[in-house]
Amino acid sequence: MGVAVALFAAPALTLPAIASADTPRVSAAAAEVGKRTLRPGDSGPAVRALQTLLREAGFKTDVDGTYGPSTKALVRAFQRAAHITVTGNANTRTLARLKDAVTGRAAVNRYGGYDADGSTRTPKHLGDRIPLKRGMSGRDVRILQDFLRRAGFRLGIDGEFGKTTLRQVRAFQKAQQLAVDGVLDANDLAVLRGAVEGEDGPTSGAGTLRTAPGARATVGADGLAVAPDAAPDAVKQIIAAGNEIATTPYVYGGGHGKWKDRGYDCSGSVSYALHGAGLLDQSMPSGSFMSWGEPGPGEWVTVYSHKSHMYMVVAGLRFDTSGKSKSGSRWQADMRSSSGFTVVHPPGL
Repeated sequence: MGVAVALFAAPALTLPAIASADTPRVSAAAAEVGKRTLRPGDSGPAVRALQTLLREAGFKTDVDGTYGPSTKALVRAFQRAAHITVTGNANTRTLARLKDAVTGRAAVNRYGGYDADGSTRTPKHLGDRIPLKRGMSGRDVRILQDFLRRAGFRLGIDGEFGKTTLRQVRAFQKAQQLAVDGVLDANDLAVLRGAVEGEDGPTSGAGTLRTAPGARATVGADGLAVAPDAAPDAVKQIIAAGNEIATTPYVYGGGHGKWKDRGYDCSGSVSYALHGAGLLDQSMPSGSFMSWGEPGPGEWVTVYSHKSHMYMVVAGLRFDTSGKSKSGSRWQADMRSSSGFTVVHPPGL
């Protein structure tokens, strides 16, 4: 089965798929875990509750009340599955997404299944709804099908979780030694993302994020961007992901087909940085960005594209492969003419 068999295998699960039942034990754990950020080194009842919820989400873990390396790894896995920033710390957002998913309190939207954000908006990313199962439809199902194809499983991409998708989900679960139930819980989604993107994927850039007071980003002596404290978290995540590849080589076609590449072209670079904030699930060519997002410049992020080149400006810095040959980094403090470029921005930014 290609990539799916060759990469890591997760332990077999004996736990039920998440959102199957809001039992008294799960309700108690959801209340006990609270909202305060939990980190490696913490211990006590809140950590035990976190571990209980992770077990209900499909992860195999001891419930010992100690936030050690194994708990950190599972929190990271859940964050990958839910398509939120991967840090290993169980922050407020992570706890809310985990509680909503396992208790079934998240909204059941018109596309079927639980929306992990607790709203009825259209699911845009793989991980917006957990679990995924037969009968559901939407963009996240299309992305699921694309991920399965990239992992070596043959199926069409139609956005419908029908019998063919069910069969290939079961084949994927069998290949990875997961519980073969045809339902993709958080652990299944984490394993699938790992098989396609690598264990961490491009959303793990906390180590490449530096911040400073102010509302504009700056370029450090090492060519990496320093994010402004005033920026929204999504902007900081874009900068962190951009820093990961800021000095990598320019490679035509790089970053298309796989996130971790030996180099990146202009659209592959921008796609990688936007993916770091959960704004893209797959890379796009420059021409596709001409109709992406919302028209006009954004408050924090503006994307400039035409059919043969593209770049973006993030918190006042230009992220552009055309500047790398001069400074060695894709981050540039100076601007360039935008004549001939279509101007768009991510919604809300």
